[in-house]
Amino acid sequence: MPVPRESITHNDGPEGINLGHRIKNRSHSGRYYRRNFARAYKSWLLPYLKSRVNPNKFRPVLSFLYTDLNCNINCHYCYSRGKNIPGMTMETARSAVDWLHSVGCRVLAYMGGEPLVRKQFIIDLTRYAVEKGFFVYLPTNGILLDRDFIDGIGEAGISTINLAVDAVDKIEGLPKYFNRIKPQFEYLVEQEKKYGYITFFNINITRHNVDDVKGLTQIAHDYGIASDYHVAEPPIIKYDDYRHEDDGGWITDEYSEPVDGILDWLIEKNLEGCTMVNSVEHLKAMKLFIRHKLPPWPCRAGQLSMVIRLDGSFAPCFELYGAKEDWGNIHEGAKFDPVKLSVKKQECSPHCLSTCNFQVNHYSQSMLYSLQWVAKHAYGSFFGIS
Repeated sequence: MPVPRESITHNDGPEGINLGHRIKNRSHSGRYYRRNFARAYKSWLLPYLKSRVNPNKFRPVLSFLYTDLNCNINCHYCYSRGKNIPGMTMETARSAVDWLHSVGCRVLAYMGGEPLVRKQFIIDLTRYAVEKGFFVYLPTNGILLDRDFIDGIGEAGISTINLAVDAVDKIEGLPKYFNRIKPQFEYLVEQEKKYGYITFFNINITRHNVDDVKGLTQIAHDYGIASDYHVAEPPIIKYDDYRHEDDGGWITDEYSEPVDGILDWLIEKNLEGCTMVNSVEHLKAMKLFIRHKLPPWPCRAGQLSMVIRLDGSFAPCFELYGAKEDWGNIHEGAKFDPVKLSVKKQECSPHCLSTCNFQVNHYSQSMLYSLQWVAKHAYGSFFGIS
């Protein structure tokens, strides 16, 4: 159980949720923070600087590797394609890591589906990538986590674990809820100091979980971890096997004001020093997005970030996973045309507010912002919600 640091009482949380958790002592050693700073500096900042020195050469800073499209649950807002689809082979996965290494990329983020449908695959691939100097990022719904896997992935050298939770208790269409994974989550956080990784919550805001967002944010604070926020987005591409176009939790006009209230609260906490993946600018953009008033924004997908599909072919981003264009593959190299991508983004970016790509653009605007991003990876915790 978390070690008490101070006693807090909150009366502004969702009805029925006790926010008086005991707070974990986050007094990690200086070595923990120095190690994470050095790791982020080598894998994020140096490759970014090299990309600036060679602006005409394709040098992605961030890569997303789809190891599986299968998942153990069914979130209504998720349009991951299909069940019982063969996952990426280890040969393709290692070749993808080798290709990324050859073009200077040092950040590898798994995607799915749920990566933990093949636990040993993820442990083995993580060890391979870490040995080649990669910062490896694991997103998971946490349901398949267990102590053996946590120890295994920690020993393999995982850098960050992104734990997706959308509610405190189960809500229809939102099966990722905190109380379902609390025991394995607590062990995950307890082992941070031993293995040196960072844990944070990934929270998707829908019209069904507005009240729970504040509660989850407070739980994250109680355990001393950071948080990341998204707004549920309908798919840009129509997928024949997606069945929740009408009940994906998209934020319609009647829910815009309650979501505004949550976003204003998150902005306030961000400005107070609460460590979030999101910039304040991203949280503000969400208010425009839910009203369909978001203008085109300078997405860097296909430039500083990219996706590698199950078969080793490329896409610029998650939303265009199913697009038909040929953007290259791990055997032939990248074929991203900046001019064509720019035209495409004028059309698609107002309908997409990808946290990853928005942050890549935001934190690459200046050296100061880039250093802030590295610092977030070194000190990935809350500095004090009031």
